[in-house]
Amino acid sequence: MLKIYVTSIHVDNQEKALNFYTKILGFIKKNEVPLGEHKWLTVVSPDEQLGVELLLEPMTFEPAKVYQKALKEAGIPCTSFEVDDLEREFERLKLLGVQFSMSPKEAGTVKIAVLDDTCGNYIQLMQQL
Repeated sequence: MLKIYVTSIHVDNQEKALNFYTKILGFIKKNEVPLGEHKWLTVVSPDEQLGVELLLEPMTFEPAKVYQKALKEAGIPCTSFEVDDLEREFERLKLLGVQFSMSPKEAGTVKIAVLDDTCGNYIQLMQQL
C-alpha cells in the first residue's frame, strides 16, 4: 500500500517560510537537516504530527521559479489546506496581517479562501460543508 509521506512547496526563502508556516499558520517544525546552503525543512499539522510532512523546498530550480510565478500571476493556489472553521481562521489570519486574494466563499460542498504565503505562493484554505 502506498502512503503520502511528504509533499513539497517551493519557497523563495526557507527561514521566512518557516516563520510564516509555524508562527502564522500554526504548523510545527518536524525536521531541519542542513544540506549545504539549504536544508531539508519540514512542517506538520499539530493535530497530525505523524502525518504527511510539508517540505519547504528551496527555490533553486529555474523552471520551478517560472512555474511558481505563472501560477501566482494566474491567481492559482499551489496547494490546499483544510480547516474546521474557515470564517474563524480567516479572521484570525487577517488580524495577523495575512493578505488574502480571495475572501471566504462557498463553492459547491466546500467553502474556500486564498491567502498569500509571503514566499511566492497562493494557498487555498478549504472547509467541508
